[in-house]
Amino acid sequence: MFLLLVACGALYLILGDRQDALMLLGFVAVVIVMTFAQKRRSQAALDALRDLSSPRALALRDGEAVRVPSRSLVVGDVVLLAEGDRVPADVELLAATYVTVDESLLTGESQPVMKQARPDTGPTDSHRATAPTATTATPQSLCFSGTLITQGTAQGRVVATGPRSALGRIGASLASVAMDETPIQRETAQIVRGVALAGGVVALLLALGWGLSRGDWLAGLLAGLTLAMALLPEELPVVLTIFLGLGAWRLSRERVLTRRIPAVELLGATTVLCVDKTGTLTRNQMEVRRLWVAGAGFELGAQPIAAMAHAFHPVLEYAVLSSHRRAFDPMEAAISTAGQDWLQGSEHLHGDWTLVSDYPLSRELLAMSRVWCSPDQRGLLVAAKGAPEAIVDLCHLPALQRREIATQVAALAADGLRVLGVARAVFTAESLPPLQHDFDFEFVGLIALEDPVRADVPAAIAECRAAGIRVAMITGDHPATAVAIAKQAGLNVEGGLLTGAELEALDETALADRLPHTQVFCRVRPEQKLRLVQALRARGDVVAMTGDGVNDAPALKAADIGVAMGGRGTDVAREAADLVLLNDDFASLVTTIRYGRRVFANLRKAITFLVAAHLPIIGLAVAPLLMGWPLILMPAHILFLQLVIDPACSVVFEAEALEPGAMQQPPRRPEARLFDAALVRLGLLQGLGLLLAVLTGYLLGQHLSDDTDAGRTVAFTALVLGNLGLIQANRSWAAASSSSGNEPRTINAAFRWIVVGTAALLVLALGVPSIAVLFKFTAPSASLMMCAAVLAFTAWAWCKAVVARLQGRKRAESSSS
Repeated sequence: MFLLLVACGALYLILGDRQDALMLLGFVAVVIVMTFAQKRRSQAALDALRDLSSPRALALRDGEAVRVPSRSLVVGDVVLLAEGDRVPADVELLAATYVTVDESLLTGESQPVMKQARPDTGPTDSHRATAPTATTATPQSLCFSGTLITQGTAQGRVVATGPRSALGRIGASLASVAMDETPIQRETAQIVRGVALAGGVVALLLALGWGLSRGDWLAGLLAGLTLAMALLPEELPVVLTIFLGLGAWRLSRERVLTRRIPAVELLGATTVLCVDKTGTLTRNQMEVRRLWVAGAGFELGAQPIAAMAHAFHPVLEYAVLSSHRRAFDPMEAAISTAGQDWLQGSEHLHGDWTLVSDYPLSRELLAMSRVWCSPDQRGLLVAAKGAPEAIVDLCHLPALQRREIATQVAALAADGLRVLGVARAVFTAESLPPLQHDFDFEFVGLIALEDPVRADVPAAIAECRAAGIRVAMITGDHPATAVAIAKQAGLNVEGGLLTGAELEALDETALADRLPHTQVFCRVRPEQKLRLVQALRARGDVVAMTGDGVNDAPALKAADIGVAMGGRGTDVAREAADLVLLNDDFASLVTTIRYGRRVFANLRKAITFLVAAHLPIIGLAVAPLLMGWPLILMPAHILFLQLVIDPACSVVFEAEALEPGAMQQPPRRPEARLFDAALVRLGLLQGLGLLLAVLTGYLLGQHLSDDTDAGRTVAFTALVLGNLGLIQANRSWAAASSSSGNEPRTINAAFRWIVVGTAALLVLALGVPSIAVLFKFTAPSASLMMCAAVLAFTAWAWCKAVVARLQGRKRAESSSS
């Protein structure tokens, strides 16, 4: 476009028309400023997203664990690490519990490396402490920046950051990695190249035709350049950048981080949402509700503390001992709180006991144990908690007692409670065994916790159902718990549920038959999520999958849209995901779908407007050659129109709200294209109506005043006003096609400013004689302006009628299908 403007300016100088040349240069300055402002706004949005997506670290600040950007860490900071975290800097371990680290990023070795704290260090509550250099720390106590914690928990002190870290010294080349183009970008690039090539050929033919038929080659060249400017779709890349960039930015304001732009494109096509229960459908703020010991139960909160019989104290006591003292897990935090509330002042709280070792939860055994030493050192005491069936297995209970416990677990789970078994053991040997099974455990009782459903979840699931989106809950919980929560959330449980064991036994055909009718999947292991995602996609579904753990990463990567939990999720899950829910709640996920539909729909409106707006410009450039008229549009007129078209399609339409009823429509097909036949047909029909109105205005202007400039004045005025009408007609297709014919009532400040600015510029161009001469306008009379206004109104009514007809036909086809 700038090269064409320079060419037109040079041509005006050759023709000796300095005023037109200076006016073109003035317009060039305006367009440059607009382009710069638009790109800066998009860049600011992308910079903000880049800041949000930068690595985070869990650091101690004033004794509290807070998430901070990794780049803000300095040597001496104390950070907390857990399974699934990326190490944010080179860290020396102060305390470590069964920590293994994947260092393949640095060494190429896939085997995780065992790490341990230096013997002369210890945990600290300070946010910063004096640290030795990385060179003085032992390799076994150093975790390097960028490596992955695959197991255990640790506390460490930062010893090197940024380019001074091990990763920083070899990772400078990462800055040069470029992002791949998205499908919409590739489609847009193909359209732009095709239209630009075709436009160049047509412009050349127009210049040749003008020169050969009239012998005025300079005028022919000017006509060809004008047509080339009219045909060049330079707005499309700007529209795409602003829509997707600002769409992602708007999502970030809703606490949803878009890590990959294709997610914005696919959101509107989502057909299945696979979501976790804990923290997504529920609040992830657990409370201990009931205790059960040998046939007797006690409900916490329903009775005073003094009412708890001593028989229930051991359940809570050993549940607390089997939990971490600095608890980050919601269940452990709830158990710790209950212990402080209900055991305070009794001999069942052991703040002076020393932790000797622990056995973490594993895939093979869903139970964890902690080994303690009391001050009197009379043997070691082992406290264990975990899935009831795992604890029963550890205790080697007889069949009758197993059945009794299983019945009670089912009863508690039916009330939507999360049930854990608690066990204890005494160990007197000198060295600890390698496995938890080697302890002689005694079953203590059951502890039941409640994680209530979020208040906004039932309404959000109902909205998904109305939008044709199926929600599937995938959880590791007991089947009865899963069904109870599913009912509270509003999920359909009539189709039954599918457990992880049943999933393992089904072949692909049988699984495909079960999927359409099943919305609850329970006792599902993280690795089984991958199979569910693949099976759903094989059926043709567009799948959005939530996850937070290391083992969720394959499923997140395999899903069309991977969604990680920003608060409780691991770094690995966030890196594998397309979206990160910073609030960890289901309503945010529904918001992303709403925004995805809005972005795609508004992009189609903007492109329809572009097609319609360019057609009358092309017609006014070609008609003079075909009809034997003088040139109607000059390069200055094209630039004036660019001041309307560019902001309209890139700002006005982007700011439009989601159409009423859009979330009551089924998802669009994933293969649906932006530039499909329906969109082009709608744009061409609207543009044809505006072209006829503008050509009529040119003829009427000449007829009323017998002046070519008067015809140009009426035609251009009708064209500018008609463009504003085009914007209004396409702002809301639902309103334009409604039986009442009401205009969209949403406030769009950008459109208001476009109308005011365009009207002011048009008044200047028509009313100031020195400017009117540059545009080759005549002094407007009331009759000429009335004629232009009536024609613009007629074109607007035609555009609305076209939208209404095509949208009505689309609704009829949808109903019949």
